[in-house]
Amino acid sequence: MLDKAFLWWSGATLGTLFTIGRTSKLVGTDEFGNKYYQARNTKESYGDKPRRYVIYNGYADASKIPPDWHGWMHYMYDEPPTVAPLPRKSWEKPHLPNLSGTPFAQFPKGSLNAEGERQASKSGDYEAWKP
Repeated sequence: MLDKAFLWWSGATLGTLFTIGRTSKLVGTDEFGNKYYQARNTKESYGDKPRRYVIYNGYADASKIPPDWHGWMHYMYDEPPTVAPLPRKSWEKPHLPNLSGTPFAQFPKGSLNAEGERQASKSGDYEAWKP
């Protein structure tokens, strides 16, 4: 509970949760458990549009926001995906957050982090430079 008072990167702090709960309404939740809010008025907005917020489920990482919610957060869509979901094409893959720096990151063949051996070059394998 002490981490909720000071640590913003592992989720919203108590002050943030209190302020957003007092001034905003819950609009929806995505498949990752992130919660989206919109201000009830434009009092503290940057213009005539009410502010929009996301409370991340776990570590705060913007790549965890799916495309449809990203569009709503940036005022590309007036209606949230819970009201007007984006049509999905048959060839679209589900959204994944950025996996760089995690155990699930992908590496090209021949990388020191990847499994397997480096393939030889077309003109034969290289020779080390000797001064």
